[in-house]
Amino acid sequence: MPKLLTKSIVIASDHAGYLMKEKVKIFLSKSKIKSLDLGVFSKERVDYPDYAKKLSLLVKKRSFYGILICGTGIGISIAANRFKKVRAAVCYDKISASLARKHNNANVLCLGARLIHFKNAKKIINTFFSTKFEGGRHIKRVKKLDK
Repeated sequence: MPKLLTKSIVIASDHAGYLMKEKVKIFLSKSKIKSLDLGVFSKERVDYPDYAKKLSLLVKKRSFYGILICGTGIGISIAANRFKKVRAAVCYDKISASLARKHNNANVLCLGARLIHFKNAKKIINTFFSTKFEGGRHIKRVKKLDK
C-alpha cells in the first residue's frame, strides 16, 4: 500500500452506499487509517444531502479528508460542494483519483457504489489519499473555488 497523506478520514454514505462504506471502513482499518463514521448505519432510505452536510462541516472546519458514498457518487458530491473549502470529486478509476488530487486539491473522495466494484474502490482510495496536490498553476484556480 502506498504511503497515505492522512491517518484519519471521515466517512459517510446514504443507503445506496451503506454496504460499500462498511467495506471501506474495514479496508481503512487494515491500512491503519482511523475513520470517523458519520452514518448511515443501515440500508434504510435517507436523504444524501444530510450526510454530505455532516461530513462537509467537519472537513471545512478541521481540515479532514473525507469519503462520501452514494449510488453514483454524483448527488452526494453536488451536496458536498455547496460548502466552502470542500472540494469533492467523483472518482471512478485511479487516473481520475490522481488528477482530482494533483490538479484540484480535492479533499473529499466520492464513490458510486452502484457503478464501481469494491476492488476498484480500494485502488481509487489508495491513489486519492497518496497523491499530493501539485500546486503551481493550479493554486490560483483552486483558490477561486472558495470565493
